[in-house]
Amino acid sequence: VQLQASGGGTAQPGGSLRLSCAASGFSLDYYAIAWFRQAPGKEREKILCVSERDGSTYSADSVKGRFFISRDNAKNTWFLQMNRPKPEDTAIYYCAVDAGGCRNFWGDYWGQGTLVTVSS
Repeated sequence: VQLQASGGGTAQPGGSLRLSCAASGFSLDYYAIAWFRQAPGKEREKILCVSERDGSTYSADSVKGRFFISRDNAKNTWFLQMNRPKPEDTAIYYCAVDAGGCRNFWGDYWGQGTLVTVSS
């Protein structure tokens, strides 16, 4: 079982960036999928979550309307589309899955994290 996050790097404020998380060893069909982030000196926070299994969702106010989750079921991969990023979005981004849905998301499996820096 493995989650492999990729796509981090430097993004221009107001631009866009897409992160990927590829799952192997299990099917995403039975899990809620989520993105977390941890900025320097701050705690890890959940920013987006989607569960097709129970219909639960979550979107943090800080990213609402700018960041979105999408998925490619055929490739067992999901994505974080970051639109109009801001310098305060600079963080290490983690993907994770949980069999229990978005409301009580503890993280059954985690990716390794990918660094996103938003700077001009």
